Amino acid sequence: MYQRVSLIGRLGRDPEMRYTPDGTPVTSFSVATDRRWTDASGQQQERTVWFRVTAWRRLAETCNQYLAKGRLVYVEGELTEPKPFQGRDGEWRASLDVTAREVKFLSGRGEGGAPRAGEGGDETAPILDEEEIPF
Repeated sequence: MYQRVSLIGRLGRDPEMRYTPDGTPVTSFSVATDRRWTDASGQQQERTVWFRVTAWRRLAETCNQYLAKGRLVYVEGELTEPKPFQGRDGEWRASLDVTAREVKFLSGRGEGGAPRAGEGGDETAPILDEEEIPF
């Protein structure tokens, strides 16, 4: 069996990289996806769904180096089983966790996030315009 999830959204915070005891890099970041629609009464509605994304090995290093809060990304990976939790307001929610297989950077350094410390002005990460996305 095989399952795959595809997301396009913006990072909610800067990625955090750490290492497993055997030295394998792992980077975590959150991605917000938005859905907008007009309801039956003509009112604009919006729903944001948050995903916690985990990238491993070389992909973890690349994400940590080039991503920052506010950047637009495409993430493809495997959705792990949702984990229920009770929020501060007492409402029950589910944590949606994705293990990334692929991450594409859809916005450049000047779009949707300030450069992080130590980043120069030259662009080495792959950049796509939203119009280049094939779907």
